[in-house]
Amino acid sequence: MSVPSLAPPAPTRTQDRMWHDLFLPADVEHVRPLAREAVARHLAPVAREIATREESRDSFPWGAFRGLAGDGLFAVPFPEPHGAGLEHPMLATCIVTEEIAYESSSMAGVYDGQCILNAKCLGFAQEHVRDKILPGLISGEVAFSFATTEPDASSDLSPDSLKTVATRTADGFLVNGRKRWITNSVVADWCCMLCRDGDAQAMTMLLVDMRAPGVSVGEPDLKMGHRGQITADIVLEDVVVPADHVLGEPGRGLGVALASLAAGRVGIGAAGVGVAQAALDLAVERLRTRKLFGKKLGEMQHWQYRLAEHATGLEAARSMYQKAAVRLDRGDRAGEPEASMAKSFATKLANDVARDALQVYGGYGFARQIAATGETYRLEEIYRDAKILEIFEGANEVLQWVIARHLIGRDVTG
Repeated sequence: MSVPSLAPPAPTRTQDRMWHDLFLPADVEHVRPLAREAVARHLAPVAREIATREESRDSFPWGAFRGLAGDGLFAVPFPEPHGAGLEHPMLATCIVTEEIAYESSSMAGVYDGQCILNAKCLGFAQEHVRDKILPGLISGEVAFSFATTEPDASSDLSPDSLKTVATRTADGFLVNGRKRWITNSVVADWCCMLCRDGDAQAMTMLLVDMRAPGVSVGEPDLKMGHRGQITADIVLEDVVVPADHVLGEPGRGLGVALASLAAGRVGIGAAGVGVAQAALDLAVERLRTRKLFGKKLGEMQHWQYRLAEHATGLEAARSMYQKAAVRLDRGDRAGEPEASMAKSFATKLANDVARDALQVYGGYGFARQIAATGETYRLEEIYRDAKILEIFEGANEVLQWVIARHLIGRDVTG
C-alpha cells in the first residue's frame, strides 16, 4: 500500500516584514500583488510536479503557462495597444519573474524566454509583424523561443563561432544550421534566431516560423534541474525566412541579441532573488520549529549570523535588479554594469542560500520524499534548479569580466 504524498504547509514569507518596496514607481505598485495572486492560483498547485517530472514533448506546463498569461502577466512587458502599456515595463516584468521564481525557478526561465528575451527582440520587428504575432504571445496561446546558442557558440557570439547561416535571397533569407539549449522549442510557433549573415563577418536576427518546411526540433534535453524549462536542439535545412521577418537591420543582429540578453540578465537576477527568498523562508521555518540537543536550531548563533548575512544579501540583490531594470526602462540600452552585477550577485546568492538551507534541514533537505510518511521536501528541487542560474544568459565569470571592463577600462582588460 503506497503512502500518499504529504507536502508541508508553505512557510511564512519573511520578505513581507524584512523588505519594503518604498521606491517603486506608481505604475508598478500593483504588479507584485497581481503576480503573487496569479502564481498562487495557477502555478503553486502544480509547481512541485513541474520540478520533478522528466522532460518530454508532452510535459510542457501549458496549464500554468496559460493561467499566468490569462491573469495578465504576459502583457506586462509590452506597450499598448497589445500590452499593459506601463511606463516601467522592465521593472514590472522583473518583479513578476521574482514572484514566479519563488514557486518555480524553471517556470521563471520559461517566462524570461517568453516575456523578456523575446519581448525585447520583438521590439525590433516591423509593426505589421508585431500586430500579427503579439496577441498570441500575450494570451499564452503561442509559445516563443529565443535562439543564439549553438553546440560551439554560447558566451562567444562572434561570426566565426556561429555555424547557423542565413544566406540572402531575392525575397529574404535561406537558413541552415543547428541551435542548442533552446527554451520552449518543442512547443514554439516562432523563434527569434541569431544567424551569421552569409559569408560576411556580420550577423542578422531573424523571426523564424517554427512550422516552416525544413525546421525540425530534437528530443528534449534531460537536465539536472529546471525540468519545466524544456530545451531541445533546433535544426534548420533550407528554411525560407521572408525579408520582413528581419529583427532590426540585416547585418546588425548582434546588437539586437545583446540588447535582449542584457534584459535577460536582469530578469535572471530577479529569478535568483525569488529562489534565494524561497530557500531563506524554508530555512527560517526550520530554525524556528526544529529542536536539537534540547533547544531550537534558531537559538544557535552560527545560523543566526548566516541567515542574517543572507537577508542582507537579499536586500542588496533585490535593489540591484530593480535599479538595473529602471536603467533599461529609462533608455540605457545595455544597462551595464548594473545588469551584470544584478545577475551575478543574485544567482550566486541563490546557490549560497540554497546550500545553507539544505544544511539546516540535514537529511530532510537532501530528500524529495520520505517513503514511510509521504512527507515531501522542496530544497532538493531548489538546490538542483539554482545552479543553472549561474550559467545561462551570461556565465557569471563572463559577467565579472564585463564589470571589470567598465571598472578598469577596456583598453586594459581587453
